Amino acid sequence: MKKTPLESWTDEKIKPYSQLRSYQLAKLKETVGHAKAHSPFYRWRLAGYCEEDIGSLEDFKSLPFTTGADLATDPLRFLAVSQDEIKRIVTLETSGTTGLGKRVFFTEADLESTIDFFQWGMSTLVERGDKVLILLPGERPGGVGDLLAQGLSKMGATPIPHGPITDFGQMAALITRKGITSLVGIPTQVLGLARYIEALSPTFQSPLRSMLLTTDYVSPALLNFVENIFTCRVFNHYGMTEMGFGGGVDCAARGGYHLREVDLYWEIVDPTTGTPVSPGTRGEIVFSTLTRRGMPLIRYKTGDEAHFVAESCPCRTYLQRIAYVKDRLPGRIALPEGDSLSLSQLDDILFSLPHVADFDATVYFNATNVGIELILYLPLPPPTGFLHQTREAVLGTLPSISQLFLEARVITCPRPVGKRMLKWGNFLLPTRN
Repeated sequence: MKKTPLESWTDEKIKPYSQLRSYQLAKLKETVGHAKAHSPFYRWRLAGYCEEDIGSLEDFKSLPFTTGADLATDPLRFLAVSQDEIKRIVTLETSGTTGLGKRVFFTEADLESTIDFFQWGMSTLVERGDKVLILLPGERPGGVGDLLAQGLSKMGATPIPHGPITDFGQMAALITRKGITSLVGIPTQVLGLARYIEALSPTFQSPLRSMLLTTDYVSPALLNFVENIFTCRVFNHYGMTEMGFGGGVDCAARGGYHLREVDLYWEIVDPTTGTPVSPGTRGEIVFSTLTRRGMPLIRYKTGDEAHFVAESCPCRTYLQRIAYVKDRLPGRIALPEGDSLSLSQLDDILFSLPHVADFDATVYFNATNVGIELILYLPLPPPTGFLHQTREAVLGTLPSISQLFLEARVITCPRPVGKRMLKWGNFLLPTRN
């Protein structure tokens, strides 16, 4: 089996060092020193800590965490270079109603590191000469779509930036007309396209050989359906803006993300105690930047839940893997009798049904009952009985949800790009008699 290209990339980068962990330790000490010297936030947060005292990776794990709330409070205090050196600023949505929200700053060198990672990571599934359709936001220089396009160009592929899907019919025609051999997209948008093709284009001949899905959890039902419609192999990518967009990517074995260990140091900790957990034990993903100068982040708690895969990868790399990220820790809703509900549970239920391409969900409750309101996004109007089947599937799989199923609305168009929502409602259910 082909080894992940990230290993060759890592070998290139750590030539001055005897091994990866010693490289990471040296870079972590540099990062701590740079952050303390130039970032007002870390000068305060790391007061009493000194890079010379970090003699091991275990020593580094005694440093305090950084959180999203820290970043949202005053992003400018994280800057470790002058604002003149900043090439790209990304503003992220937050759940609060005041303040500037999270803003992430990148220098030109920081962005080049991401382009480098994209070049090597995409070579897992893309070859020189491939035509790669990019269905991600990329209209602005330095955006994720633009950086991906630059990485693909460096490896000899032809990037075709497009942006998110707004018309399924036009997109299906574009793929065949241009002979697209690979694409990168948002899972639910690609699922909607596959649903459309199944219903209206039974003679569709897919030129695709590979596909990368990113920005969200990919349920087994979604992956299998997309692979069957497009007759190609689907790979997963994990990343977030705070990481510099790229974090980890499948290898040919497709058994978890191999990590961007050249630029990021990874931990998985108990979300309550903050102590490291053993491989195979789920916890919260924490990362630290190793090479970023503009806005270094030290022990940043992502809120994402996963575990290190204990078993060696079939591709026989020395790089670590983390299991696919399914849920965010703050996104789980408690239900009666000790149960809980997460987006990934609804993904697994709803995407196994015909027609559904995306959804938003709101949980309502009172003292005795719990119910769900769903907004379902379909590429085409549903057949008779669709809502009844959906209701039965949800209620039959989630016994903690009451039979008072509030509503399921259908919208027949691509869902606007953004984060799919699972949230509490702002009013109580009527009490059942």
